Amino acid sequence: MINIPSKLELSGERVEVAAHEATGIVVDIFTRLGCPHDISQAITDHLIDANLCGMESHGVMRVMQYAERMRDGTMRIDVRPEVRKTETGVTVVDGHMGNGIPAMSLAYETAIALTAENGLSAISVLNTGHTGRHGAFADDAAAKGFLTISTGGGNHRVHGMVAPHGGTKGMLPTNPWCIGIPGGDRGPVVMDFATGKIAGGWIYAARSAGAKLPEGCVIDRNGNPTREPEDYFNGGAILPMGGHKGFALSLMAELIGEAMLGPSSPECNWFVLAIDTRKFRQPDALQAAAEEVLADLRNCPPAPGFDRVEIPGEREREQRRRSNGIIAVPEETWSQVMALSADLKQG
Repeated sequence: MINIPSKLELSGERVEVAAHEATGIVVDIFTRLGCPHDISQAITDHLIDANLCGMESHGVMRVMQYAERMRDGTMRIDVRPEVRKTETGVTVVDGHMGNGIPAMSLAYETAIALTAENGLSAISVLNTGHTGRHGAFADDAAAKGFLTISTGGGNHRVHGMVAPHGGTKGMLPTNPWCIGIPGGDRGPVVMDFATGKIAGGWIYAARSAGAKLPEGCVIDRNGNPTREPEDYFNGGAILPMGGHKGFALSLMAELIGEAMLGPSSPECNWFVLAIDTRKFRQPDALQAAAEEVLADLRNCPPAPGFDRVEIPGEREREQRRRSNGIIAVPEETWSQVMALSADLKQG
Protein backbone atom coordinates (compact mmCIF):
# COMPACT_ATOMS: atom_id res chain seq x y z
CA MET A 1 0.00 0.00 0.00
CA ILE A 2 1.27 3.48 -0.88
CA ASN A 3 2.24 5.57 2.13
CA ILE A 4 -0.12 8.57 2.14
CA PRO A 5 0.82 11.65 4.22
CA SER A 6 -2.77 12.08 5.38
CA LYS A 7 -4.20 14.10 8.26
CA LEU A 8 -7.04 11.61 8.64
CA GLU A 9 -7.32 8.79 11.15
CA LEU A 10 -9.26 6.23 9.14
CA SER A 11 -11.46 3.56 10.64
CA GLY A 12 -11.49 1.62 7.36
CA GLU A 13 -9.05 0.74 4.62
CA ARG A 14 -7.84 2.45 1.48
CA VAL A 15 -8.43 1.34 -2.09
CA GLU A 16 -5.59 1.56 -4.59
CA VAL A 17 -6.73 2.70 -8.03
CA ALA A 18 -4.65 3.36 -11.12
CA ALA A 19 -4.74 7.08 -11.88
CA HIS A 20 -5.76 6.48 -15.50
CA GLU A 21 -8.65 4.27 -14.38
CA ALA A 22 -9.85 6.82 -11.83
CA THR A 23 -9.51 9.56 -14.44
CA GLY A 24 -11.82 7.74 -16.85
CA ILE A 25 -14.46 7.23 -14.16
CA VAL A 26 -14.39 10.82 -12.91
CA VAL A 27 -14.34 12.40 -16.38
CA ASP A 28 -17.40 10.31 -17.22
CA ILE A 29 -19.16 11.53 -14.06
CA PHE A 30 -18.67 15.21 -14.86
CA THR A 31 -19.53 14.69 -18.52
CA ARG A 32 -22.78 12.91 -17.62
CA LEU A 33 -23.59 15.79 -15.27
CA GLY A 34 -23.46 18.05 -18.32
CA CYS A 35 -19.93 19.50 -18.38
CA PRO A 36 -18.17 19.80 -21.74
CA HIS A 37 -15.60 17.02 -22.11
CA ASP A 38 -12.56 19.32 -22.00
CA ILE A 39 -13.81 21.00 -18.83
CA SER A 40 -14.50 17.58 -17.27
CA GLN A 41 -10.98 16.49 -18.22
CA ALA A 42 -9.36 19.62 -16.77
CA ILE A 43 -11.20 19.30 -13.45
CA THR A 44 -10.47 15.59 -13.22
CA ASP A 45 -6.77 15.88 -14.06
CA HIS A 46 -6.40 18.47 -11.31
CA LEU A 47 -8.19 16.31 -8.70
CA ILE A 48 -6.27 13.16 -9.58
CA ASP A 49 -2.96 15.01 -9.45
CA ALA A 50 -3.84 16.30 -5.97
CA ASN A 51 -4.24 12.69 -4.81
CA LEU A 52 -0.97 11.68 -6.44
CA CYS A 53 0.73 14.55 -4.58
CA GLY A 54 -0.72 13.40 -1.25
CA MET A 55 -3.20 16.28 -1.00
CA GLU A 56 -6.39 14.25 -0.77
CA SER A 57 -8.27 17.21 0.74
CA HIS A 58 -8.28 18.58 -2.81
CA GLY A 59 -8.52 15.25 -4.61
CA VAL A 60 -11.27 12.88 -5.73
CA MET A 61 -13.23 13.37 -2.52
CA ARG A 62 -14.25 16.68 -4.12
CA VAL A 63 -16.17 14.80 -6.82
CA MET A 64 -19.15 14.36 -4.51
CA GLN A 65 -19.12 18.02 -3.48
CA TYR A 66 -18.82 19.26 -7.05
CA ALA A 67 -21.54 16.89 -8.25
CA GLU A 68 -23.93 18.12 -5.56
CA ARG A 69 -23.35 21.73 -6.55
CA MET A 70 -23.68 20.99 -10.24
CA ARG A 71 -26.97 19.23 -9.60
CA ASP A 72 -28.46 21.96 -7.43
CA GLY A 73 -27.34 24.72 -9.78
CA THR A 74 -24.95 26.53 -7.44
CA MET A 75 -22.09 25.53 -9.77
CA ARG A 76 -23.00 26.06 -13.43
CA ILE A 77 -22.04 23.45 -16.03
CA ASP A 78 -22.79 25.42 -19.21
CA VAL A 79 -20.13 28.14 -18.91
CA ARG A 80 -16.45 28.77 -19.58
CA PRO A 81 -14.17 31.26 -17.83
CA GLU A 82 -13.16 34.31 -19.81
CA VAL A 83 -10.76 37.24 -19.51
CA ARG A 84 -12.11 40.77 -19.55
CA LYS A 85 -10.93 44.27 -18.71
CA THR A 86 -12.68 46.67 -16.36
CA GLU A 87 -13.18 50.36 -17.15
CA THR A 88 -10.19 51.12 -14.93
CA GLY A 89 -7.95 48.71 -16.84
CA VAL A 90 -7.93 45.82 -14.36
CA THR A 91 -7.67 42.34 -15.86
CA VAL A 92 -10.40 40.04 -14.57
CA VAL A 93 -10.94 36.33 -15.08
CA ASP A 94 -14.70 35.78 -14.81
CA GLY A 95 -15.67 32.22 -13.93
CA HIS A 96 -19.37 32.84 -14.70
CA MET A 97 -20.34 30.78 -11.63
CA GLY A 98 -18.75 27.59 -12.97
CA ASN A 99 -16.16 25.30 -11.43
CA GLY A 100 -13.17 27.36 -10.35
CA ILE A 101 -10.37 25.05 -11.49
CA PRO A 102 -10.54 26.09 -15.19
CA ALA A 103 -10.93 29.72 -14.05
CA MET A 104 -7.84 29.64 -11.83
CA SER A 105 -5.84 27.85 -14.51
CA LEU A 106 -6.79 30.61 -16.97
CA ALA A 107 -5.88 33.25 -14.37
CA TYR A 108 -2.35 31.93 -13.94
CA GLU A 109 -1.90 31.54 -17.70
CA THR A 110 -3.07 35.11 -18.22
CA ALA A 111 -0.92 36.48 -15.40
CA ILE A 112 2.16 34.78 -16.83
CA ALA A 113 1.45 36.12 -20.32
CA LEU A 114 1.01 39.68 -19.04
CA THR A 115 4.06 39.43 -16.81
CA ALA A 116 6.23 38.20 -19.66
CA GLU A 117 5.41 41.50 -21.40
CA ASN A 118 5.51 43.92 -18.46
CA GLY A 119 7.46 42.18 -15.68
CA LEU A 120 4.52 42.42 -13.29
CA SER A 121 0.80 41.71 -13.40
CA ALA A 122 -2.16 41.71 -11.04
CA ILE A 123 -5.38 39.84 -11.81
CA SER A 124 -8.67 39.33 -9.99
CA VAL A 125 -10.65 36.10 -10.31
CA LEU A 126 -14.39 36.48 -9.75
CA ASN A 127 -17.58 34.43 -9.88
CA THR A 128 -16.03 31.01 -9.41
CA GLY A 129 -16.74 27.85 -7.52
CA HIS A 130 -14.01 25.89 -5.71
CA THR A 131 -10.65 26.67 -7.36
CA GLY A 132 -8.69 23.54 -6.47
CA ARG A 133 -5.11 23.24 -5.22
CA HIS A 134 -3.38 26.53 -5.93
CA GLY A 135 0.02 24.99 -5.29
CA ALA A 136 -0.29 23.13 -8.59
CA PHE A 137 -0.69 26.40 -10.51
CA ALA A 138 2.07 28.15 -8.55
CA ASP A 139 4.47 25.24 -9.09
CA ASP A 140 3.95 25.37 -12.84
CA ALA A 141 4.42 29.15 -12.94
CA ALA A 142 7.59 28.99 -10.84
CA ALA A 143 9.05 26.32 -13.12
CA LYS A 144 8.68 28.89 -15.91
CA GLY A 145 10.52 31.56 -13.92
CA PHE A 146 7.67 33.45 -12.28
CA LEU A 147 7.07 34.38 -8.66
CA THR A 148 3.34 34.27 -7.93
CA ILE A 149 1.38 35.34 -4.88
CA SER A 150 -2.31 34.56 -4.58
CA THR A 151 -4.91 34.87 -1.89
CA GLY A 152 -8.67 34.70 -1.68
CA GLY A 153 -11.41 35.88 0.62
CA GLY A 154 -14.95 37.19 0.79
CA ASN A 155 -18.45 36.06 1.63
CA HIS A 156 -17.60 35.60 5.30
CA ARG A 157 -21.26 35.84 6.34
CA VAL A 158 -22.05 32.85 4.14
CA HIS A 159 -18.84 30.85 4.57
CA GLY A 160 -18.00 31.51 8.23
CA MET A 161 -15.72 28.54 8.92
CA VAL A 162 -12.79 29.79 11.01
CA ALA A 163 -13.11 31.41 14.41
CA PRO A 164 -11.17 34.65 14.92
CA HIS A 165 -8.39 34.49 17.48
CA GLY A 166 -10.07 34.59 20.87
CA GLY A 167 -13.49 33.68 19.47
CA THR A 168 -15.58 30.51 19.40
CA LYS A 169 -17.75 31.02 16.30
CA GLY A 170 -16.81 30.50 12.66
CA MET A 171 -16.62 34.01 11.21
CA LEU A 172 -14.19 33.82 8.27
CA PRO A 173 -13.57 31.48 5.32
CA THR A 174 -10.33 29.48 5.34
CA ASN A 175 -8.85 32.23 3.11
CA PRO A 176 -5.71 30.57 1.68
CA TRP A 177 -2.40 32.12 0.71
CA CYS A 178 -0.15 30.63 -1.94
CA ILE A 179 3.35 31.73 -2.98
CA GLY A 180 5.52 29.99 -5.55
CA ILE A 181 9.09 30.90 -6.56
CA PRO A 182 11.78 29.24 -8.67
CA GLY A 183 13.89 27.12 -6.34
CA GLY A 184 17.11 25.17 -6.44
CA ASP A 185 18.20 21.96 -8.12
CA ARG A 186 15.01 20.11 -7.12
CA GLY A 187 12.57 22.61 -8.56
CA PRO A 188 10.29 25.39 -7.27
CA VAL A 189 9.48 26.17 -3.66
CA VAL A 190 5.72 26.49 -3.10
CA MET A 191 3.85 27.63 -0.01
CA ASP A 192 0.13 26.81 -0.14
CA PHE A 193 -2.02 26.77 2.97
CA ALA A 194 -5.32 27.78 4.46
CA THR A 195 -5.26 30.28 7.30
CA GLY A 196 -7.24 27.90 9.49
CA LYS A 197 -5.44 25.12 11.35
CA ILE A 198 -6.89 22.72 8.81
CA ALA A 199 -8.29 23.22 5.33
CA GLY A 200 -12.03 22.81 4.99
CA GLY A 201 -11.37 20.05 2.47
CA TRP A 202 -9.86 17.85 5.17
CA ILE A 203 -13.08 18.08 7.18
CA TYR A 204 -15.13 17.07 4.15
CA ALA A 205 -12.61 14.31 3.48
CA ALA A 206 -12.93 13.05 7.07
CA ARG A 207 -16.71 13.08 6.84
CA SER A 208 -16.63 11.26 3.51
CA ALA A 209 -14.19 8.63 4.79
CA GLY A 210 -15.73 8.18 8.25
CA ALA A 211 -12.45 9.36 9.80
CA LYS A 212 -11.39 11.47 12.77
CA LEU A 213 -9.68 14.85 12.48
CA PRO A 214 -6.28 15.77 13.96
CA GLU A 215 -6.26 17.11 17.50
CA GLY A 216 -6.29 20.83 18.13
CA CYS A 217 -7.80 21.93 14.82
CA VAL A 218 -11.57 22.11 15.34
CA ILE A 219 -13.94 23.13 18.13
CA ASP A 220 -17.61 22.23 18.58
CA ARG A 221 -20.45 24.76 18.87
CA ASN A 222 -19.62 25.27 22.56
CA GLY A 223 -15.94 25.99 21.93
CA ASN A 224 -14.71 22.59 23.09
CA PRO A 225 -11.96 20.73 21.16
CA THR A 226 -13.22 17.89 18.98
CA ARG A 227 -11.97 15.40 16.43
CA GLU A 228 -15.40 14.56 15.04
CA PRO A 229 -16.17 16.17 11.64
CA GLU A 230 -19.90 16.23 12.41
CA ASP A 231 -19.24 18.55 15.36
CA TYR A 232 -17.92 21.08 12.87
CA PHE A 233 -20.95 20.74 10.61
CA ASN A 234 -23.26 21.11 13.64
CA GLY A 235 -22.15 24.63 14.43
CA GLY A 236 -18.48 24.16 15.23
CA ALA A 237 -15.51 26.04 13.81
CA ILE A 238 -11.93 25.70 12.66
CA LEU A 239 -9.29 27.36 14.83
CA PRO A 240 -6.98 29.94 13.18
CA MET A 241 -3.52 28.72 12.25
CA GLY A 242 -0.90 30.17 14.56
CA GLY A 243 -3.47 31.98 16.70
CA HIS A 244 -3.38 35.72 16.10
CA LYS A 245 -1.02 35.38 13.12
CA GLY A 246 -3.34 33.13 11.14
CA PHE A 247 -6.26 35.35 12.05
CA ALA A 248 -4.37 38.40 10.74
CA LEU A 249 -3.53 36.66 7.45
CA SER A 250 -7.14 35.56 7.05
CA LEU A 251 -8.44 39.04 7.77
CA MET A 252 -6.10 40.55 5.17
CA ALA A 253 -7.32 38.01 2.60
CA GLU A 254 -10.93 38.83 3.47
CA LEU A 255 -10.35 42.56 3.04
CA ILE A 256 -8.57 42.03 -0.29
CA GLY A 257 -11.28 39.68 -1.54
CA GLU A 258 -14.35 41.53 -0.27
CA ALA A 259 -13.45 45.16 0.36
CA MET A 260 -11.09 45.67 -2.59
CA LEU A 261 -12.44 43.25 -5.21
CA GLY A 262 -16.13 43.60 -4.37
CA PRO A 263 -18.98 41.27 -3.39
CA SER A 264 -18.06 37.63 -3.92
CA SER A 265 -20.20 34.82 -5.26
CA PRO A 266 -20.53 31.88 -4.96
CA GLU A 267 -17.36 31.44 -2.88
CA CYS A 268 -14.28 33.66 -2.65
CA ASN A 269 -12.80 36.37 -4.83
CA TRP A 270 -9.16 35.79 -5.69
CA PHE A 271 -6.19 38.07 -6.28
CA VAL A 272 -3.15 36.85 -8.22
CA LEU A 273 0.16 38.71 -8.51
CA ALA A 274 2.87 37.51 -10.88
CA ILE A 275 6.46 38.76 -11.18
CA ASP A 276 9.07 37.77 -13.76
CA THR A 277 12.06 36.83 -11.60
CA ARG A 278 14.34 37.16 -14.63
CA LYS A 279 13.94 40.94 -14.37
CA PHE A 280 15.81 40.74 -11.06
CA ARG A 281 18.34 37.94 -11.57
CA GLN A 282 19.43 35.49 -14.24
CA PRO A 283 17.82 32.04 -13.81
CA ASP A 284 21.10 30.18 -13.23
CA ALA A 285 22.18 32.65 -10.56
CA LEU A 286 18.80 32.52 -8.82
CA GLN A 287 18.81 28.71 -8.85
CA ALA A 288 22.35 28.51 -7.44
CA ALA A 289 21.56 30.97 -4.65
CA ALA A 290 18.28 29.25 -3.83
CA GLU A 291 19.95 25.84 -3.73
CA GLU A 292 22.54 27.14 -1.28
CA VAL A 293 19.79 28.23 1.10
CA LEU A 294 17.73 25.07 0.63
CA ALA A 295 20.70 22.72 1.02
CA ASP A 296 21.54 24.34 4.35
CA LEU A 297 17.99 23.77 5.54
CA ARG A 298 17.87 20.16 4.33
CA ASN A 299 21.09 19.49 6.26
CA CYS A 300 19.59 20.73 9.52
CA PRO A 301 19.56 17.88 12.09
CA PRO A 302 15.99 16.52 12.33
CA ALA A 303 14.02 17.00 15.53
CA PRO A 304 12.67 13.99 17.46
CA GLY A 305 9.84 12.40 15.48
CA PHE A 306 11.12 13.68 12.13
CA ASP A 307 13.26 11.92 9.54
CA ARG A 308 14.44 15.10 7.85
CA VAL A 309 13.65 18.71 7.08
CA GLU A 310 11.39 18.96 4.02
CA ILE A 311 11.06 21.87 1.62
CA PRO A 312 7.54 23.03 0.66
CA GLY A 313 6.77 22.04 -2.91
CA GLU A 314 9.48 19.39 -3.09
CA ARG A 315 7.53 16.99 -0.89
CA GLU A 316 4.47 17.07 -3.18
CA ARG A 317 6.58 16.33 -6.25
CA GLU A 318 8.37 13.52 -4.40
CA GLN A 319 5.03 12.05 -3.35
CA ARG A 320 3.83 12.17 -6.96
CA ARG A 321 6.90 10.22 -8.04
CA ARG A 322 6.46 7.66 -5.25
CA SER A 323 2.79 7.21 -6.13
CA ASN A 324 3.86 5.77 -9.48
CA GLY A 325 0.52 6.46 -11.10
CA ILE A 326 -1.55 4.95 -8.25
CA ILE A 327 -3.92 6.80 -5.94
CA ALA A 328 -4.93 5.37 -2.56
CA VAL A 329 -8.42 6.59 -1.66
CA PRO A 330 -10.34 5.86 1.56
CA GLU A 331 -12.59 2.90 0.84
CA GLU A 332 -15.76 4.72 1.88
CA THR A 333 -14.94 7.72 -0.32
CA TRP A 334 -14.25 5.57 -3.36
CA SER A 335 -17.49 3.66 -2.79
CA GLN A 336 -19.38 6.95 -2.92
CA VAL A 337 -17.68 7.90 -6.18
CA MET A 338 -18.51 4.53 -7.73
CA ALA A 339 -22.11 4.73 -6.51
CA LEU A 340 -22.48 8.16 -8.12
CA SER A 341 -21.00 6.79 -11.35
CA ALA A 342 -23.46 3.89 -11.38
CA ASP A 343 -26.39 6.19 -10.59
CA LEU A 344 -25.55 8.54 -13.46
CA LYS A 345 -25.20 5.64 -15.92
CA GLN A 346 -28.63 4.36 -14.95
CA GLY A 347 -30.22 7.79 -15.14
